[in-house]
Amino acid sequence: MKSQYILAIDQGTSGTKTVIFDSEGQIVVRATEPLKSYFPQPGFVEQDPVEIYQTVLSSVKNCLREFAETTSSSLTEIACCGISNQRETFVLWDDSGEPLCNAVVWQCKRSVDICNRLKDSEVEGEVAGRTGLIVDPYFSGTKLIWLCENDSRVKDAVDAGNAHFGTVDTWLLYKLTTGNSYLTDYTNASRTLMFNIHDLRWDRYLIERFNLNNLNLPQAEPSSYAYGQTDFKGLLPNKIDITAMIGDSHAAAFGEGCFGPGTAKATMGTGSSILLNTGSEPVRSRAGMVATICWSMPERIDYALEGIIVTCGATINWLRDRLGLFADSRETEQMALSVEDNNGVYLVPAFSGLGAPHWKMDAKAAILGLTLGCDKSHVVRAALESIPFQIKDVIAAMEADSGIQLQELKVDGGITANRFVMQFLADLLNTNVVNIGMEEVSALGAAYMAGLRKGIFRDIDQLKNLNVGSKKFLPAPDRDKAPCSYEGWKDAVQQLLHSGLNAGF
Repeated sequence: MKSQYILAIDQGTSGTKTVIFDSEGQIVVRATEPLKSYFPQPGFVEQDPVEIYQTVLSSVKNCLREFAETTSSSLTEIACCGISNQRETFVLWDDSGEPLCNAVVWQCKRSVDICNRLKDSEVEGEVAGRTGLIVDPYFSGTKLIWLCENDSRVKDAVDAGNAHFGTVDTWLLYKLTTGNSYLTDYTNASRTLMFNIHDLRWDRYLIERFNLNNLNLPQAEPSSYAYGQTDFKGLLPNKIDITAMIGDSHAAAFGEGCFGPGTAKATMGTGSSILLNTGSEPVRSRAGMVATICWSMPERIDYALEGIIVTCGATINWLRDRLGLFADSRETEQMALSVEDNNGVYLVPAFSGLGAPHWKMDAKAAILGLTLGCDKSHVVRAALESIPFQIKDVIAAMEADSGIQLQELKVDGGITANRFVMQFLADLLNTNVVNIGMEEVSALGAAYMAGLRKGIFRDIDQLKNLNVGSKKFLPAPDRDKAPCSYEGWKDAVQQLLHSGLNAGF
């Protein structure tokens, strides 16, 4: 039987990865192309839409060259393409396909004042009920309003019906199909503040309130769908089907196997994004989470709760770079294990405020419980423990919101190499913590989605048997210390929030 390969594009904030997977979900070759961000004034973050597209072409070109040089397979055996992307970043372009302005990146804070204005109106409750989100600059809609109010070229194009909106997936699809496809998927649409996650349509009520009536919006479809065809501007001998588009965090959840209610993933990098699959119905959070679409296929929609932790790995970098407690982050595992416990020391890493479920963005970081009996190993252990503690806070809030018990936590990101953190997390959650051992989990999720649509993979049950060589951390028999320590963590957070400690670091 002729081999079939899947080309997956993961277009992220710092660069674009292209990965070719085989029919067993294994990586064959990969390539990465960096992407610049621009900061025209404090709080503003932008990217060039043309540069985003060019990084895709460059990354694909390098990956295809590696594929041709290192395998005996033909480019004609690449059967389809899947795309994952940075979610809330968006592009505006005119009828001729020319960008109206730079892409506005998810990190951009230009719309803080607009968010404050909306929070004082009836729109805030409507946003939560219809989109599952909160009014925040993180999401696309408020920054789109800002452009209409501050950029005359954008406003004129929107009013004239000559402005096309798209998250990065839509922009890439439009370019790769030479304007023939103007579509997005449900996961990306659900991050814009303009998409109703209940009826899976653009919400006309909110669009009217945002004064965006004449804005052109892409048709939203399931993540696994026939989106169009491309040859990547002649890089392939024949056009292939683009059969998946999905936001990167959602793609990671699917790639790691969050296939049913109670499965969750935590990306553990500088910060952390946690997604808990809640099944076929959206859950309205009462504890600072957002409701979103986890992933979708034509015959199935899975929803999720998402919690954002602001600071995880950044805490470890701070101890290394600012305090000089160690030279290499890999030393922290042994330092934490060198002491029996944290000796009552807690580090609450509110360096940029506290995210879910507390949402106290003006909080400051603090170390509590220091005595003369403490040394730097206790501080390092407290910093490492703060990562599982914060994840536990989010998971507990999600379980309370949804009534769904966590079944298993999938993890990815650089911190997963720290075995102390992984074991402590398993003990604290009293559940299995699983790392599939693949960095490109977003690309993998896009490839899974694309392969399902193309028929390379039979169904989700088949996917469960792929990439089984994972690292699994089971709750230890003597795990009682972790829950006891967690009670001290909760006390420390409350002290920080309510006892005047916001003047910490």
